[in-house]
Amino acid sequence: MRFMMIVKASKESEAGVLPSHDELAAMGKFNEELVKAGILLAGEGLHPSSKGTRVRFSAKQSSVVDGPFTETKELVAGFWILEVKSKDEAIAWARRVPFVDGEIEIRQVAAAEDFAPSDPTGELMEKERQLRAQLAAKA
Repeated sequence: MRFMMIVKASKESEAGVLPSHDELAAMGKFNEELVKAGILLAGEGLHPSSKGTRVRFSAKQSSVVDGPFTETKELVAGFWILEVKSKDEAIAWARRVPFVDGEIEIRQVAAAEDFAPSDPTGELMEKERQLRAQLAAKA
C-alpha cells in the first residue's frame, strides 16, 4: 500500500524560513531510515505558496490565480510517499518525523485497481499500465 505523508505548511514555511542546520540534519537522518527500510518512494519539500499558482476550473473555463494563498492550515509544505504494509505502519513512521511543531496528514494513494468499477472493459487500466511502464523505462 502506498501512503502520502503530507507536511502541512506553517507561518515559517510560508515566509520562506529555511530549517536550521540541526533540523536539516535530523530530517536527513529520518530520510536515511526510510531508505534503509526500503519504503521511501519519494519525498520533497515545497517552496512557499507565494511562488505558486492555482488553476481553477468552472464549467468549461479555467482561471489562474497566483499565490500567496492565505489559509496556511490548508497548504502543503512537503511530502513523502511510502510503500508500507498498512496505514498503521504509515502512522508509526509519521510519529517518528523529527518535528518540534507541525502536522502530518496521511492519505492512501489510490491504486489503478481502485478505479476498476469505472472501467468495466479494462481498456483504460491497460493504457494506464502502459504509461507507467514508459515512465519506469525513462527512470
